Amino acid sequence: MSRDPVGLALSAMTRFAANPLLDRLGLRSSVEKTAYHGTRAGFRTLALAGRGFNRVANWLPRKQLPEKAAPDLFNLTLDADQQMIVDSLHRLAQETLRPAASMADEARAMPAEVFEAAASLGLTLYAIPSEFGGVAETSSPVTSVLIAEQLAWGDMGLAVALLAPFSVAQALSLWGTGEQQSRYLPAFCEEHPPVATIAVDEPTALYDPMMPSTQATPTKSGYCLNGLKSGVVLGAESDLLLVSACLQGKPRVFLVEAGLPGIKIEAEPAMGLRAAQLTRLTLTNVELPLDALLGSEDFSFEMFLDRGALLRCGLATGTAQAALDYVIPYCNNREAFGEPISHRQSVAFMISNLAIETDSMRLLTWRAASRAETGQSYHREACLAKLLCNEKAMEIGTNAVQLLGGHGFVKDHPVERWYRDLRSVATQQGGLHA
Repeated sequence: MSRDPVGLALSAMTRFAANPLLDRLGLRSSVEKTAYHGTRAGFRTLALAGRGFNRVANWLPRKQLPEKAAPDLFNLTLDADQQMIVDSLHRLAQETLRPAASMADEARAMPAEVFEAAASLGLTLYAIPSEFGGVAETSSPVTSVLIAEQLAWGDMGLAVALLAPFSVAQALSLWGTGEQQSRYLPAFCEEHPPVATIAVDEPTALYDPMMPSTQATPTKSGYCLNGLKSGVVLGAESDLLLVSACLQGKPRVFLVEAGLPGIKIEAEPAMGLRAAQLTRLTLTNVELPLDALLGSEDFSFEMFLDRGALLRCGLATGTAQAALDYVIPYCNNREAFGEPISHRQSVAFMISNLAIETDSMRLLTWRAASRAETGQSYHREACLAKLLCNEKAMEIGTNAVQLLGGHGFVKDHPVERWYRDLRSVATQQGGLHA
């Protein structure tokens, strides 16, 4: 893959920032700060910052991807396309995401080389119908979950950032009107797709996403948005945001293009998902046109949240699998009292429980996704998967740290970062979409 000058420069900067010589020279802090601002600027440059979405005169009719036929039995076998996607993304996770994860966490930004590598695979193409330049032939939440799982095996923070534009494209493919699909979806099929994200969470105690405090007021020309959103992935870098708001007593989603008057975006440093560059979004009398309302009367906000829950379950499962894959060889190689610690029953039982719970999370998530894919009701199954992943993700992260003992507390091992990222699974309601 060819690399442009910005990508090459940022790649070199990232490698230099990882050099242990910086600690001896006392230059670590200044270089990491430079790398952070460099990756932010490079990420926006590579993503064609300030992109405009022009209205189209001759837009195509709305295209809805067909659902797959329901099988007689629940089948866990991946088809050829899904297996190819899993293999490709696992290589990306192993060769690109894993090596960059620690630096991205420290810099609180996605390295440009990660964005380049992911863009070369054309992730968003799997969410877009062929009429608009994509390769999707059917609606496939299972494939979306598989993508999330493999990326999160590399690093959850980077995975969340890479999946944000994918999630927006999914939502537009599912509910966008013909004009909205014709205006936005072709841009996601270009060599450098736009950066886009979803803003659902709010910094409110006992927050209910079905009753957002952000308000959308009808005006003569469209809508006026007022409210506050938190935990917005890539908020400062996004060209397009999908923002949830209450419209006449009902939750809806609005298409908000970057740069509109009344939008204020601030960094929101968090315990985990630091590479996802979480931000807080303040909306003050933001004027939107009538066609900024996503979809029509068939839009289901409950389904919107359920699809997002499935993708977060996939992220939790992938990170849990990463922790399991790490602690098994560690416990087999770590010796105490003359033998590997895995010979101790308490350690062996804890590892067994990690495997059981990880597979439980995966099976419940796949079950819910397969029902969504075949047009069956899946709200109950999505809620069950979400509940299990919320509980077990934190338990797996805690036990993985415990199995490493003192090593689980230090940054020499990635388990402490996975622990912090897994804590976010139960705290976020929205932001992704399968």
